[in-house]
Amino acid sequence: MPKTTLYSRTGEEIGEVELADELFAAPINTAVLHQVVTAQLAGRHLGTHDTKRRGEVSGGGKKPYRQKGTGRARQGSIRSPQFEGGGVVFGPHPRSYVQRLPRQMKRLALCGALTAKLDDGAIRVIDAFGLTEPKTRDIIGVLDALGRSEGRVLIVAPSTDETLILSARNIPGVEVIRADSLNVVALLNADTVLIEQPALSKMEEVYA
Repeated sequence: MPKTTLYSRTGEEIGEVELADELFAAPINTAVLHQVVTAQLAGRHLGTHDTKRRGEVSGGGKKPYRQKGTGRARQGSIRSPQFEGGGVVFGPHPRSYVQRLPRQMKRLALCGALTAKLDDGAIRVIDAFGLTEPKTRDIIGVLDALGRSEGRVLIVAPSTDETLILSARNIPGVEVIRADSLNVVALLNADTVLIEQPALSKMEEVYA
């Protein structure tokens, strides 16, 4: 069972904490990681793009000119695609970009991402933030004490903590996420994953 150092909010090493094998010693399948990341990013597309076909463009009820005798190609409507202001051929229309993936595949990718972050030394476990009121400087102080004030930081909280969210929302590159809402893209984008100790049991309960 892997272990990592447990830190206090002042950056002191106060012990060790055991990590679940299922989460932090899982196989790293890069192909599955790529597929899950692709599906997650695709799901963010709104898919509201739309163009009008020739039957949806206003106007064009009258034939532009007579069928024969002009020397030009016959035309039935000025709203045909070859005319300016006409309909669009094969243009985009509203659609869903959602890619359905098996739950086991998503879980394998998530556990692989956590394992990769642990192997890279990017996982930090803190006993508690101990915030009593929203203060950005308190979170900055914790990150400075841990030596992780540079780069992107993902804070994993055991549950919704409004004080923590309000304290961290104005810090560039810092994101707060619940332990039961982890996703692969957020983990891979983070340079440091800062986990509150109570969140570990929640992660093990949900994902292990």
